[in-house]
Parts: sequence; C-alpha cells; structure tokens
Amino acid sequence: MIDALWTGWRSQYLAGLASHSAEDSLNQESIFTQILKTNISDEDSFIVHRGELVFVILNAFPYAVGHLLVLPYRQVDDLSSLSAIESLELWATVTRASEVLGTVYEPQGLNIGMNIGRSAGGSVAEHLHVHIVPRTIGDANFMAVTANSKTISEPLNVTAQRIRQCWLDTTSP
Repeated sequence: MIDALWTGWRSQYLAGLASHSAEDSLNQESIFTQILKTNISDEDSFIVHRGELVFVILNAFPYAVGHLLVLPYRQVDDLSSLSAIESLELWATVTRASEVLGTVYEPQGLNIGMNIGRSAGGSVAEHLHVHIVPRTIGDANFMAVTANSKTISEPLNVTAQRIRQCWLDTTSP
C-alpha cells in the first residue's frame, strides 16, 4: 500500500500544463521569455548566468539540487532554428555549467538532455532548453519509489547563490 505524500507545490506546474494546448504553446511567449521581459532581478528569477545569446536558470521544479536549464534568449522550439553562433554558445555554456556544478556539488554524474516537442516530455515545448541534472549514487532514494515524490534538500535561492558565485569565481580552462 502506498501512502499519499502532499506535494501541493506541483499543482501550479500541473495546472499550467493542462491549460495550454500544444498549438497554443507555439503561438505564445514561453515562461522563460516572460521572465526575461518582466525585468525581475536575476536573484528573484533564479537566473545564475547571462551570456551574449544564452542564459542559465534554475529549474523551478528540480529533479535534484542544482538542476539547471541552459537556453537561448531567443524563443525557438528546435535545434535547427538556432543560428550557428547561438548553437556554439549554447553548447559551450552547457559545458561550462557542467564544470560549475562539478565544483559546487561534486556529483558522481550528470544527466544532460533535451525534450524537443510536447510528446517528448517537453513541458515548455515552445522554448528550447537543455537540462543539466547533477546525480549522485543513491540520490533516487525510496521517496521516488514509495511516494512518487523527490526530496530537494536545498532551497532554490541558496542553490542559485552557490552556482552564481562559483560561476564568477572560476574561469573556464
């Protein structure tokens, strides 16, 4: 028998998924574009790095502590829509973000991937983004199996501060 574990914070996320059809999503601004246009501070929006053409933001619904998203400022929905310069900076930033996560969290591995299109699991299908998830042995503990929930041991503002500081303190080789 599986007991229910309250995860009320996910209701906002799930409601957002249900309220948008795939067709509507392609014709509207993504949550990322909306964040950029509101001029919310990087601290309040959890943006941890800004490049010339791409930026890095914490996932608001992380799979693990340090879960980052790397994406272009320009809203595109697939890799072929990126310019050559955007693509180059995107992948260089993914590499740099991986290095920063390695320094800050010392993970034993990383999951790096993309979900292109809603049917692939892309909850923000209208704005291409790369997930980087630090992993350690045992991080998928019993909670995911018994309660269909994940435990996140660090608040987003602390995670953002740690990553942002490391990004500033270290330089890429």
